[in-house]
Amino acid sequence: MTISAGTTHAKPQTVSCHDGVLHEPQAVLAAASQAYISVDTSGRVVGWNPAAETTFGHTREQACGQPVDELIIPQRYQSAFRAGLVRLAAGEFARILGPRLQLFAAHPDGHEFPIEMTLTATDEPAGRILHAFAHDITTRYRASRFTDVEAAVSRGLAEAASSTDAAARLVQALGMKMHWPVTELWLADETRQVLSCTARHAARGYRLGRFAVDEVEPGTWLPGRVYAQAQPQWIPDLAADTRSVRSRAAARIGLHVAVGVPVCSGGHTLGALCVYGDRAEDPEDVLIALLAGVAAQVGQYLERRRAEELTVELARTKDEFLALVTHELRNPLAVITSTTSLFEEELDTLTPDDQREYLATISRSAQRLSVMAEDLLDLARLESGHLAIQPAATDLCGIIRDAIAALRRSADDKSLTIAADLPDHLTLDADPDRLRQVADNLLSNAVKYTPAEGRITVAATAEGDEISWTVADTGIGIPPDERSRLFRRFYRASTALDRRIPGTGLGLVIIRTIIERHHGTITVADTDGPGTTFVIHLPAKAPTCPC
Repeated sequence: MTISAGTTHAKPQTVSCHDGVLHEPQAVLAAASQAYISVDTSGRVVGWNPAAETTFGHTREQACGQPVDELIIPQRYQSAFRAGLVRLAAGEFARILGPRLQLFAAHPDGHEFPIEMTLTATDEPAGRILHAFAHDITTRYRASRFTDVEAAVSRGLAEAASSTDAAARLVQALGMKMHWPVTELWLADETRQVLSCTARHAARGYRLGRFAVDEVEPGTWLPGRVYAQAQPQWIPDLAADTRSVRSRAAARIGLHVAVGVPVCSGGHTLGALCVYGDRAEDPEDVLIALLAGVAAQVGQYLERRRAEELTVELARTKDEFLALVTHELRNPLAVITSTTSLFEEELDTLTPDDQREYLATISRSAQRLSVMAEDLLDLARLESGHLAIQPAATDLCGIIRDAIAALRRSADDKSLTIAADLPDHLTLDADPDRLRQVADNLLSNAVKYTPAEGRITVAATAEGDEISWTVADTGIGIPPDERSRLFRRFYRASTALDRRIPGTGLGLVIIRTIIERHHGTITVADTDGPGTTFVIHLPAKAPTCPC
């Protein structure tokens, strides 16, 4: 609510709440463009001019005789205000009388706004009276605050070492400078058709609970709607937003309003910038204009940074692919070529057992090449969306048991123990062939990377509508500083490379893609001991639209 600067009044009006209590010039105060309030030492209003009605939203009749802190002081400041009144009554007012004070006032409609105020005190027959002259400084405050935000965002983007760092600096600057309890930056993963929360800032004291989701589908909830429509969205009352369970979750933790704007660059929508407030804020168009300006900065930065990072990523991927071709393709081909040559040269002298041994060597190398080709084709089809996931009622425990049975001989050859902690059945909506592929990959990795006489443990449980599935081994493990790169295509852990264990660096990428296509997650657990533990979470039922 802004003051109407320069307001005049056609005829003098009463300002004092009780005739004879004060002796101020009523006509001058009634015509003043600044709000005038006077209170006694108990904090009750004894004077309230028309400009105060305009500024603070209460009529003179509503205000007179009421505690001023309950009328215009935000609740979080009321205790401090009452303590100040006590000091004023005792004569301790030298520090606040005279200088211009800037503070926030509360309006009856729930929003808060900044004011500038000067105070003076007089001793009247009825006792000491505190006089306040105030005016709304929303426009000035907003301009200053917006300048601070833009400067903080520009500085954060310029100093960021990576896109991830930039996102974190952005939401922190917005949250702290604008006093928004929660700020989020969402970016689209077009391959997986989801938006991921790249960075989130929450003010101290806020426990986000179920509100803090990390992924949404386009068109769902505030970030999804902003991204899908490429238009700003304003939710003035989160509790009343019946379209979204997340809005109601936000209301339960004390959030009141929300604004989201698209992050765009070159006509392409990259994601959404969303902020959540605990009180009514500046007018909708003003906030959207500010956020749109920030989002435009972010969009330009992300495009520039992504181009730089893509160049580095392409160079890295090329190097790793060349290493794959050099080792994983050349070695089996060399074995096939050399064995075939020997077979031809010695054919007349080879016994049937020798011939079978040569053919088995060729077959094993051909199988390695076949697996590699299938992995590359599967990954390409999965990431392009050309490989359909066909969910059906599937027993996960049955799939795991079949995969264990298929690898039993390989495990026995290394004297490995495979322990399964499984219920009789765990039914979920999933593609059985793709889940079998996940089980085969995880278990074959465990067998391959676990030294002789080691142990592999597989467990699965249902917790409400979610299924948890773990595969743990006592193998060579993965260094903690390499775990974040483990699901990157062609990446091989140093523990595997040092031991010259063959592999393509594609299996875990395929596993993650399959799990994510089932709306699940796969992570590497933080473990102190030897080995590796993979943890998978899958929904028991195919998710429906959460709008």
